[in-house]
Amino acid sequence: MRVLSGIQPTGNLHLGNYLGAIRNWVRMQDEMTGDAQCFFFLADMHSVTVHEGREARIRNVRDMAAALVAAGIDPDRSVLFNQARVPAHAELCWLLNGTARIGWLNRMTQFKDKAGKDREGASVGLFVYPVLQAADILVYNATHVPVGEDQKQHLELARDIAAKFNSDFGVELFTLPDPIIPKESARIMSFRDGTAKMSKSDPSDMSRINLTDDDDAIMTKVKKAKTDPEPLPESAEGLAGRPEAGNLVGIFATLSGRTADAVCAEFAGKGFGAFKPALGEVLVETLRPIRERFLELRTDDAALDAILDKGAAKAAAAAEPTLRAAYDAMGLMR
Repeated sequence: MRVLSGIQPTGNLHLGNYLGAIRNWVRMQDEMTGDAQCFFFLADMHSVTVHEGREARIRNVRDMAAALVAAGIDPDRSVLFNQARVPAHAELCWLLNGTARIGWLNRMTQFKDKAGKDREGASVGLFVYPVLQAADILVYNATHVPVGEDQKQHLELARDIAAKFNSDFGVELFTLPDPIIPKESARIMSFRDGTAKMSKSDPSDMSRINLTDDDDAIMTKVKKAKTDPEPLPESAEGLAGRPEAGNLVGIFATLSGRTADAVCAEFAGKGFGAFKPALGEVLVETLRPIRERFLELRTDDAALDAILDKGAAKAAAAAEPTLRAAYDAMGLMR
């Protein structure tokens, strides 16, 4: 079993990243036995679809590496690296561009959403973004990829590309990856709008809990989080139609390892004036050690680069046989 997942280095992690993906990565890492292996990468090559200054991109990559290690990713047990250190990603992407079809890419809903009405003004990189994602996965013959709802379509495309390449060139080179749908996958919403995902791109910093927020900032954001005037119900069923209330109860349940029903039962009939301080305390106690470790790690660029270099060496060695076989299958002499 070989698990692969990536994250764009677009700044510090927030609570949505941590509870939605990173905690599951750590859990998978800790459960791996035998020859099974986890590959976690920073998708800095994907980040070029958005303009960013050189120094900002370098800082973001190092900060994200520090955040992942602080959150529990162990570079001695998992392969942690950034794409740009492993050229096989870009090379295989170009080869797979000959297999992927424009019609397939035209159906990608994420491109439509991000390009909006200015399709002609969108970058080519944004359009072929899913082909690079396919290369990320297929170059390691990953057997499993943790995915959320917004990435299922891209994994299906990777499977289509793999199957067509194998068929076109009469090989059994690429493994068709299966999705991992985490048993406990929290969907964390904005503190300002319970119908929108918590996001780094939201202009309001009050909409999210950053993993760098200090204890006071966390408590303030929780206190000011949007809610409704109704008291908490006796069970989670009573949260229907109350997105902000449901979001906060869900966060409390996830962090405390309990069900939403159990949380509602504890606070049934109480208002958010009683609930929010309890939620804030749980958040503070959970995030404080991660924040402290992150702030310590991010001051040592040499140590972070050493971690990424070590991971990249392992990743390159794992990718080389597949890349070499792809060139050979296509009759490209190296």
